[in-house]
Formats: sequence, structure tokens, C-alpha cells
Amino acid sequence: MLKRKAPSGNVNSGITEFLTELADYEKNVTRSFHKSNAYRKAASSIAQYGKPITSGEDAKKLDGVGAKIAEKIDEFLRTGKLIKLDKIRSDDTSQAITLLTRVSGIGPAAARKLFDDGITTIEDLKKNTEKLTHHQQIGLKYFEDFEKRIPRAEMDALESLIKKRVAALDKEFKCQACGSYRRGKSSSGDIDILLTHSSFLSTKKEKRGDLLQKVVDELKSDIFITDALSMGQTKFMGVCQLPSAELEKLQSEDKVPSFRRLDIRLIPCDQYPCALLYFTGSDLFNKRMRGIALEKGFTINEYSIRPQGSTGIAGEPLPVSCEEDIFDYIDMKFVPPSDRSE
Repeated sequence: MLKRKAPSGNVNSGITEFLTELADYEKNVTRSFHKSNAYRKAASSIAQYGKPITSGEDAKKLDGVGAKIAEKIDEFLRTGKLIKLDKIRSDDTSQAITLLTRVSGIGPAAARKLFDDGITTIEDLKKNTEKLTHHQQIGLKYFEDFEKRIPRAEMDALESLIKKRVAALDKEFKCQACGSYRRGKSSSGDIDILLTHSSFLSTKKEKRGDLLQKVVDELKSDIFITDALSMGQTKFMGVCQLPSAELEKLQSEDKVPSFRRLDIRLIPCDQYPCALLYFTGSDLFNKRMRGIALEKGFTINEYSIRPQGSTGIAGEPLPVSCEEDIFDYIDMKFVPPSDRSE
């Protein structure tokens, strides 16, 4: 069974891996989203800690690590395993549902239905493709490729190619790859592109799906985009592949082009800096910054920064031209993307 590799550089990978596995179990099998979020939050805090965790008490100093999770960390450090996880791994139902949800487009409810229909493996899915939606069929088709992380050198080449095509199409377009890539990580799970155009303003109340369609058509023109999963007014989800000629330029042993998941979000240009901040992450950093903003009398989300006002009701969005403006409003020193993992 293939498993998506976690990014390297985590000195507490054993702990974060078991917490992530528990998070997936609670989300996909028991549907306990509160527990799932708690495990994932603890895993994120520990992954960014940078020092070896030596005890549950040590871990409790970090955001999101409570007494129960600390007990599990102590058990893992003492025995090298977790009784709860051993039981989960030996349960055929939970293993099958967890595996099926790793296919792009198959959520917990769909996985449960497929399991009830007797489908428990990737091979079973391949024999029953008529039961799958278009998105799920594409997810199955490229399952092995989507499980692989994207090396930074390939991400550089993918972003560069997209930016070049978009600029050639119309210089009023602006785009940026976000997520862990923008934070400088060595690998990424997928490509998440934010796109905007100077003519697209939230105040005009226009969706401007034509702008997104132009970009997608351009990227499809020489089969950089190989498959479409969904296409809306402001978001495209699909699959892309770096051309062989571009891949040959990379310092990589693997010269076989892999298919990668690509999302493109179209954002009004007046909301672009807030969206850039939000989609760069990390979740922990965003939460910390929102907390500071509230203390200063502001609310921040992916669309805007607004003053709270004496009544507690948010006012009109404040003008922003770049991320630095958002930091300035809340009197916070600018933090470069590479330092936003905590």
C-alpha cells in the first residue's frame, strides 16, 4: 500500500505520524471531527517545534497538546507503539475506509458507501469505476502520482511555467503558488495557485469567471493541464504535468513526469493580499495573527481586514495593497513567508 510521504526535517516524525493517523481515523471512520482537529492541531505544533520531544509533559507546553494527547505521547515514547493505533490497524473496516479516502474526490461518506458495497482496496475500485464520479475516477487514475510529494525544484519549475504563460496572456494578471511552497518547504503535496487581475474588484459584484477560463484554456493549450476535475466561476481543480523538456533541466534522478494536483483560485485584486496571507499559512500562524488582530480591534480573514468597532460588529474592509499593510494595521512586525510555520 502506497502512502504519501511526509515532508522531511521533522525531528518528531514518529509522534506526528501517529497523531496524523489518529486524526485521519477520527475524521474518516468515526466522523468525530472535533477529535480529528485536535490531533491534527497537536501534530502541527509538534512538527514545527524543531526540538526532540522527550515526554508528554514536554509536549504539553505546545499549543494544542492536552493531557490525553500527552499520555499517548508518553506511551509511544515508552513502548514505541500505541495500543489504540494497533487496534485501529487491525480493524479491516477502518483500514479500508482510510485507504479509500486517500483517493482524490472520495470523502468519508463516499468511502463508507463503497465499503458497504464490498469495495475495500484500490484494485476493487479499478474493477468498479462505474460507481465513481468523474473526480473520483481521475483521482483513482493518478492515485500513485498524487501520493508522491512534489520536490521543491519541480515546484519552482511548475510555478515559473504558470507565471510565464499567465503573463504572456495578459500582463494585468498576477499569480502566486501558496501553501508550504511559499513558506519555503522542501516539498509540497499539490500546487495551489492564487490568481488575480487588475480589472477584477469585489466592489463590482462580478464573478469574472471569464478570467479564470482564459488562464485554464491557455494552460490546456499544450496539455500542461491534462484533466479537469471541476470548473467554477472562481476556482478550477485539475491535474497538470511538467513537460519532459522542463523536467530534464531539473537535478533529479526521477526524469519521468508525474501528474500533479492543481488548484487555481481567482481572487478580486482588492482582496488578493488577504487571500495571499491566508492561503500561505500555516494554520498555526494564521490563528496567532488573527488573535493579535482581535486584541488590536481588527478581524482578519481570507477576504479582508476590518475594524471591530465599539459594538463588536466589523466595519468596512480597510484598503490593502500588499501583505505588509495588514501587518501594519495591527502593529505587528512583518513576518516573511519562510518564518510563518509556527
